[in-house]
Amino acid sequence: MQMNGSLMKKTAGVLLLASVLGTGGCASWVGMEADPSDPLEPFNRSMFALNQHIDTYIAKPVAEEYQKIVPEPIDRGVTNFFNNLDEIPHATNNLLQLKGRAALSDLGRFLVNSTLGFLGFMDVASSWGMEKHDEDFGQTFGYWGAPSGPFLVLPIIGPSSLRDGAGFMVDWYTHPIWRWVGDNQVGWSLRIVEYVDERSDRLRAEKALRSAAGLDPYLFFRDSYLQHRRYQVYDGNPPPVSDDADDDLE
Repeated sequence: MQMNGSLMKKTAGVLLLASVLGTGGCASWVGMEADPSDPLEPFNRSMFALNQHIDTYIAKPVAEEYQKIVPEPIDRGVTNFFNNLDEIPHATNNLLQLKGRAALSDLGRFLVNSTLGFLGFMDVASSWGMEKHDEDFGQTFGYWGAPSGPFLVLPIIGPSSLRDGAGFMVDWYTHPIWRWVGDNQVGWSLRIVEYVDERSDRLRAEKALRSAAGLDPYLFFRDSYLQHRRYQVYDGNPPPVSDDADDDLE
């Protein structure tokens, strides 16, 4: 399976949550009434547990070694490099959402950081006050009225929904690494480095997330994702849930 930069970052976030929230609450759902927003809960919980194991035995140990070996300035530069590549899909989605000013800002950030920032290893644009955005095709579909559909946890890919799953596929095939480098050894190497770098950057957040997870980590995992995605679709100003067509699962 091939993953684009934005998708890999979502995956890293999923694996982080899975690793830090633990498995103690996974049995608590047995016998409980199904949540209408999560009709696939048994399947989702199974995938949640699978992702926990993947993170515990593969992703987290590799990220910890990466953090030990790579000096902090280089680590920050690698993060900046991949963030810079993400400016292209961010600009594309802002344009598709008729947010012309935001799209121009994203393109401007890419041009500045790709030149004055030495291929993006330095984030000059942020120091100049150029605003950064985070837009993907799942958000674009939501902007044009596509309902979220039921919550869905995928192996490796992590938290999603029917709408966001379709968005991930478009993100996958349109990301610069896929389009400019391709499905080859160099492209895969870039994707692996990006994945490990993103996972290592999230190690410091684990303690706080573990404390916030409560008794059922899956519910924390699900509700946090759905709330965050709704916040993103409405650019930080979502309407009341009762008036929100985005929550319609039909």
